[in-house]
Amino acid sequence: MNGHQPGRHGIVVGVDPDREWHLPLAWAADEAHRRRLPLRLVLAVPPRHDTHRADETPGQNDTPDQIALRRAAADLLEAACDWVRARHPEASVTGELVGGSPAPVLGGAARDARMIVLGSRHLSRTAEFFSAGSLVVPVTAQARCPVVVVGDAEHISQQPPYVVAGIDGSPSATAALAFAFDEADLRGATLRVVHVWQPPLIALDAEEEALRARHTLLSEATVGLSEKYPDVHVTHEVLTGHPVEELARAAEHALAVVVGRRGRGGYTGMRIGSVVHGLLHRAHCPVITVPTG
Repeated sequence: MNGHQPGRHGIVVGVDPDREWHLPLAWAADEAHRRRLPLRLVLAVPPRHDTHRADETPGQNDTPDQIALRRAAADLLEAACDWVRARHPEASVTGELVGGSPAPVLGGAARDARMIVLGSRHLSRTAEFFSAGSLVVPVTAQARCPVVVVGDAEHISQQPPYVVAGIDGSPSATAALAFAFDEADLRGATLRVVHVWQPPLIALDAEEEALRARHTLLSEATVGLSEKYPDVHVTHEVLTGHPVEELARAAEHALAVVVGRRGRGGYTGMRIGSVVHGLLHRAHCPVITVPTG
């Protein structure tokens, strides 16, 4: 059940015994099937004393409680692997128990992954930051690959199915748009490319000019990708309001909403933008954040 090599450049999914793991696992298994990639299930077993290290050797000096915990975790991981194989019999799936706290363990697992998938409890921002099991924000901020956070089931009943890409002209939004085109193409879905504008108090003619500029931004951002993905039907939308609220509303029945890790706002040291923070707690479809490059 252990093995690092089969997971290289595949999809990693975190299995959390304290959360509902079927939704993120189903999303990851289906995505691995679509992309023909191996799937690696990772379950972190915290050390006896929470050192926030991901490199503790499993089984070293375990107490009876730790031994029981490790056995239960191994059984859960095996059951999860079997669940994936039942869903996709041809799946290449491996499971790995790693000693350490979940955030650094999964952050380490993401180093050689094409994508990492996590579950979410829709905690408030404060609860997410101060929860002992917090991993969504730190893994999203640090992973070198796209991170998918699955809090609710996909809205597969919406016809036609669609993916939302939120862009603002930043480099990370450009990377997110490319990923969104690929995702929509794989799924045979429409792509709704959305820019949200928060207008200042300006004259009406200046507002009209600003809106035209933003429609031009959308057209220029998508033209090359539309040529690369000719089967993807694309719509351009400039919405007015708060970016988090408008993107979440646009993605209410979406297969996923895709955004760049960092937008134009914030300060130099920020790893993820305020829009990403907001969507992680507000959106009810999978949220995919894409790092620049």
